[in-house]
Amino acid sequence: MNRAWAFSCILALSAILGGCGKDGSQNATQEPGASASQAPGQREQAASDTPAASGAQQRSAPAAVTKAQLPGEAAETLRLIKAGGPFPFGEDGVLFRNSAVLLPQHPRGYYHAYTVRTPGSADRGQRRIVCGGPRKQTSDCYYTDDYYVSFKRITE
Repeated sequence: MNRAWAFSCILALSAILGGCGKDGSQNATQEPGASASQAPGQREQAASDTPAASGAQQRSAPAAVTKAQLPGEAAETLRLIKAGGPFPFGEDGVLFRNSAVLLPQHPRGYYHAYTVRTPGSADRGQRRIVCGGPRKQTSDCYYTDDYYVSFKRITE
């Protein structure tokens, strides 16, 4: 009986000490919307951007970028979106769920994502344009060059 009690105490102490890593009081679980590749400061920012308990949104609108300020490859992607394709990648036009709520909220199916080619990249790269509304419409589009971490609203 004493061995079982001692073993239970050791397990409990292990669990307590195991939770005290070098980050101290930080939880081991990720904040909602944070990705594993984000630095701790970014996770804290993501946490501060979550809706308040009352449900009110505290996010600010994405920054803006004009079409003229976009890379040439983004202008080509916008042209393809207006034309309805053909798109260079099979994944272009897929549903963008806006899970992290970085864009204005709309019903599921509103946003679609398109690749913006990255010269010299062996894969699709990190640049995308996400457009909302009916297909072929580019009046509610956003540009990201960091694979959906941040967005800029595309303006005229």
